[in-house]
Amino acid sequence: MSSLRPTHPKEVQEAVRSHPRLLPRGGGSKPALSTPRERQVALELIGLSGVLEYNPGEYVVVARAGTPLSELEALLKAHGQYLPFDPPFARQGATLGGTVAAGLSGPMRNRYGGVRDFILGVEFVDGLGNLVRGGGKVVKNAAGFDLPKLMVGSLGRLGVLTELAFKVFPYPKATATLEVAFPNLGEALEALYRLAASPIELYALDLVPPSRLVLRLGGLPEALSPRLERLERFLNQQGERLQGEAEEAYWEGVNDLGRLGEGYLVKVALTPRRIPTLEARLGAAPRRYMSAGHLLYLAWNEPLEALDEALRAEGLPGLVLRGVVANPRIGLNLEGPFGLKVTAALDPQGRFERYAAPN
Repeated sequence: MSSLRPTHPKEVQEAVRSHPRLLPRGGGSKPALSTPRERQVALELIGLSGVLEYNPGEYVVVARAGTPLSELEALLKAHGQYLPFDPPFARQGATLGGTVAAGLSGPMRNRYGGVRDFILGVEFVDGLGNLVRGGGKVVKNAAGFDLPKLMVGSLGRLGVLTELAFKVFPYPKATATLEVAFPNLGEALEALYRLAASPIELYALDLVPPSRLVLRLGGLPEALSPRLERLERFLNQQGERLQGEAEEAYWEGVNDLGRLGEGYLVKVALTPRRIPTLEARLGAAPRRYMSAGHLLYLAWNEPLEALDEALRAEGLPGLVLRGVVANPRIGLNLEGPFGLKVTAALDPQGRFERYAAPN
């Protein structure tokens, strides 16, 4: 496998102009998306790394796309701040650009939103080798085409990300977790619906099949125990509590997604009302619903065609993150005529891999 390792955006431009087929690659934490195909040259962006601007008082950070999440998170943590969309795979070497290209968020996105809600600006190299900028470094920008959000989930098909700007938030002073087991899925879902519609502020609201809810609170340390008690009264059920280092370690493990097990690792976007019928199709596959049922990660050990068929039947899109696949996009195809036109405009010569659209 041939590869290039640029350290400056100009070198990325030269690489794009010089090679007919390129695959941008970050830390390799999502191999289904970052393994080059035949005749592709891997563009290793881990050398395009470093924080360019960060003023904690402005709650904005600007960094190169190849910056490891772990380094950025350590810098933010030193100032009591974090990326609220809670990107996964930090301990596996994931980069900022790879996270945006894959459109990935973690369990704590429940409180404030996903990666699309916090990206402010992008710089990328298009298929003609042009350096393109979109957005800015402030929360409010002038009206126009929203290139930053367009790059979220683009899988590197629209261009090679070189720089990103994000808004960041203060990390809660303390966190606590409540795990509540329900008699069955129906009762667990009813509780999830009630919590999602309530004014209760939860940093995480996860469903672990068959019928367990995992809730995370954040705030002042002295207020957490009373809030946990009120939460139990709201649910009319007691649960197991986690606080301190054990609680932090638990969520670090969840965000690694490794606890789900071996096999294909797949992300599915859905709505909570779709969970009951989907559950009937997933069998024993280890899985976790995050963000009040709007995000599913599952480990799949059966033939991938079976999951593809199940997602199609439910009208849901899936993205394979781990495993050897010809096309990481399974289930419902959400790319319409507009998406194809944008791809053709930014990459007219087809330098970036375009996976065949699902039927």
